[in-house]
Amino acid sequence: MARRSRPEQRSRRPSRTSTNRTRSRVVSLAPVPPKRLWIVFLILCTGLAGLVGRMAWLQLVQAPVLEEQARQLQTQRTRPLGQRRPIVDRTGRLVAIDEKRFRLWAHPRYFNLPGDPPNLVRPPSDVVELLAPHLAIPASELLIALRTRSSGIKLGEELDPETAKRIQALGISGLDLEAYPQRIYPQASLFANVVGFLNAERVPQAGLEQSRDSDLVRHEQTRSLRRGADGTPLPDNLAPGVFYGDDLRLQLTLDSRLQELAVKALAAQVAQWKAKKGAAIVMDVTNGELLVLASTPTYNPNQYWSFPTGLFREWSVQDLYEPGSTFKPINLALALQEKAIQPDDRVHDIGQLMVGGWPINNHDKKANGLIDFAKVLQVSSNVGMVQAMRQLDDQLYWTWMHRLGIDRRPDTDLPGAVAGQLKTKEQFMTQPIEPATTAFGQGFSLTPLKLVQLHGMLANDGRLVSPHITRGFRSGAALAPAAPPSGQQLLRPEVTRTVLQWMESVVDQGSGKGVQTPGYRIGGKTGTAQKALNGIYLPGAKICSFVATLPIEDPRYVVFVAVDEPQGAHAYGSTVAVPVAKQIIDALLVVERIAPSKPVDLNKPTKS
Repeated sequence: MARRSRPEQRSRRPSRTSTNRTRSRVVSLAPVPPKRLWIVFLILCTGLAGLVGRMAWLQLVQAPVLEEQARQLQTQRTRPLGQRRPIVDRTGRLVAIDEKRFRLWAHPRYFNLPGDPPNLVRPPSDVVELLAPHLAIPASELLIALRTRSSGIKLGEELDPETAKRIQALGISGLDLEAYPQRIYPQASLFANVVGFLNAERVPQAGLEQSRDSDLVRHEQTRSLRRGADGTPLPDNLAPGVFYGDDLRLQLTLDSRLQELAVKALAAQVAQWKAKKGAAIVMDVTNGELLVLASTPTYNPNQYWSFPTGLFREWSVQDLYEPGSTFKPINLALALQEKAIQPDDRVHDIGQLMVGGWPINNHDKKANGLIDFAKVLQVSSNVGMVQAMRQLDDQLYWTWMHRLGIDRRPDTDLPGAVAGQLKTKEQFMTQPIEPATTAFGQGFSLTPLKLVQLHGMLANDGRLVSPHITRGFRSGAALAPAAPPSGQQLLRPEVTRTVLQWMESVVDQGSGKGVQTPGYRIGGKTGTAQKALNGIYLPGAKICSFVATLPIEDPRYVVFVAVDEPQGAHAYGSTVAVPVAKQIIDALLVVERIAPSKPVDLNKPTKS
């Protein structure tokens, strides 16, 4: 047993060789040379200085540039579309409005469908299958268009918001929807002569769109909204009023219901008499508001390119004509104002007379004998008017014509209104034929609008108002109230009331019988004037017109109708213009709820 244990004990003792090997792996410490420490120190200092320098460069030199780049990434900018304010009539019915439309641009080199790898470019045929149903364009046509070039292909114009939303929901990369406003005129041609239109570049070309351009541009600002890293909007750096919503609307004085009726009645009469054009005006004499300003032929501002440019103007505001017999009540009022004649005076109508070597005769060349001024208007006696106005001094006569503004532009908001033409004071006083022809409404010219203004003066107790078609801007759905009574006093009220009574006799007994309405007192005067061009009267060319005032006991409205160059032997103011005025008056009585002037005798037959 003892012999076996000795070897085991020997094996447990570490060998001398292994111990020596372990001790040989120990490295003895040695001092580091100072030069090496300095090198390490300098390297660390250089790195630290570089970091400090870089930080200083970023913070002090590049800070503005980096801040601007960051703000561009963080800021969402929304540019204004250049929208315009709506236009409505006196009842709030839309006349002009901006609607959002979209253009669709395609970039085939970026075509990619939802779920595709980011670098995959789809062929145009894959996109066409999804896009064609929404554009209502055959897939074959779209495919041809998409193969023309690799980017910037316009596939659609005037897309409505619903269609644009459906296209956007497809999620196709490479399709770009460009939003823009488009001016729409819901009433089509009804107010084209007044409102005008915008061309394809949204530049106003006529009417209120042009004259009130700066007022109709909507208040819009470029919005710059900053967002945080998670997309949360940050309220700082917002310009004042950036979220202000401009909901102003320009309100007109015109009434769509009356305007539509007037346009239809005019168009039918112009067609029946094969005339060149026609116009109708209805004015509130107390404040100058126009309820109707209609003309025909006209155009559709939604498709202005399909019509001749000559239709883009309102001739009742911009064209001059000789008013003829419709000016006779104005002349009689001037003579009464200056007491050159008296209400109960009479004149001797011999049918024809010579003035300065020129013959003047009545339209029917008949003599009417000794007649009063009511009869002068009833039979529209030219000779009787010359006899009456001879009592007024020529210089005073011309002064009154100038004071009435015949030769000045009317004070109105109507675009394009022009001044009339009046002979010089010297011509008027030295040539006897001038005051004679002026007495029955010829030898000078004015616009239909100016004639309506002057008849409004007769109806407004001698106060001259400014005709206008706008009430101003209102917010939201609110409507502006009617303007208060106004006007410059030019004639005595008793003078105008006398003339209105004479005009009432024209409707009761004269050429204005066609507008008689049971229960209502209406005054009026017809006119059939020769048409002049460059100072020379055109053979057979004439303008037939009629002007009415109602109700006579408390005048409120003037109704004017004119038809240019009607054809036919029986074309007169009473046959051409009066029927249109009758339709307008009947509608006006209903729309404005005008009470009858007197009880209606239902058993009495109506005069025709």
